[in-house]
Amino acid sequence: MKMYVKFDFNALCKKVLDEKLKEHGLKYRLLNFGEVEFYEPITQEQHNLFKKNLKDYGIEIIESQKTALVQKIKDTIVELVFSEDAVPVKASIYIAEKLNHSYGYLSNLFSEVAYTSIENFIILQKIEYAKELILNNKQSLTEIAHKLNYSSVAHLSTQFKNTTGITPSQFQKIITKRRKTQSMAVNSKTTYE
Repeated sequence: MKMYVKFDFNALCKKVLDEKLKEHGLKYRLLNFGEVEFYEPITQEQHNLFKKNLKDYGIEIIESQKTALVQKIKDTIVELVFSEDAVPVKASIYIAEKLNHSYGYLSNLFSEVAYTSIENFIILQKIEYAKELILNNKQSLTEIAHKLNYSSVAHLSTQFKNTTGITPSQFQKIITKRRKTQSMAVNSKTTYE
């Protein structure tokens, strides 16, 4: 038997941060985008121990302001793309307003630190969300294209194929075939028991 689980990575990371900060007895408050404000200074030893404990969960403390801002850009993009009630809005305007910087500055910084453009990162996130929506099998490709603010299914299909090497329809067929094969394997296993 398989179970499909949807993750809210931001909520998950926030919960881990909260638990670990409490374990260390630190006085803090969690801010947006993974920022932690400490109410009193922490020692280098506390910092290092906390950093080590977070690493076990795949969470890193960002040391430079540039890297922190790039992470905020990524978080903002993920928030925009994966939002349940996504409003058609131009990404550049949304990101600039959300982070209170000019889009040109954010775009240049992102390219410098992440070695890719904001536009490419947005496309990758949209394709990941499209794959998740296809896996959930509750929406048509037309609905998915509309939800992700594509002008058409053809536009979604082109970007999907450029990113993954296959079209969304081919991806759907692969998923359907896998599910049938797994279902048959489970059924035959049950029959023999």
